[in-house]
Amino acid sequence: MDDEPKAEVITPPDTLKKKVKTGGPGAVDGGTLERAEAVIADMTDNYVEWAAKDLAKIYQALDNLKAEKKDRKDALALIFQLSHDMKGQGGSFGYTLMTILGGTLCNFVEKLEDAGSVEIEVIQLHINAMALVIAKQMKGDGGKEGVQLLKGLGLVAAKVSKE
Repeated sequence: MDDEPKAEVITPPDTLKKKVKTGGPGAVDGGTLERAEAVIADMTDNYVEWAAKDLAKIYQALDNLKAEKKDRKDALALIFQLSHDMKGQGGSFGYTLMTILGGTLCNFVEKLEDAGSVEIEVIQLHINAMALVIAKQMKGDGGKEGVQLLKGLGLVAAKVSKE
């Protein structure tokens, strides 16, 4: 059991106040900060819709990766870029699990020179997990389901890296 990969959940700061400097030169004043946080809160309602559009794009990139027989670098680069964007947006809107999944997908794709059937399957599992998070609107770390999801993906990634 000690061989099992351990998932580390990193919770990003959830408010702008923790991310910006207040008071002193180059600082943001409190009123501006409050208005910005209100805008982000209003935008949170749209996040699921935006994420669904990003998922459609990343599934299309996955289809392109599957179809390409020779040079898959462009398809891999697009999957990396989309997952990177989704990683950044997730935490901003309260979807920490999406940030974690986007990060693990980025790390996996970034290490690839090419993608065979096994690597494509791992990529698809990550994208499917991201789609599940959005479909179930699993905010935060996703609770028990989120832990199980990350554990399963961790086991798959560990197996693939051993092959």
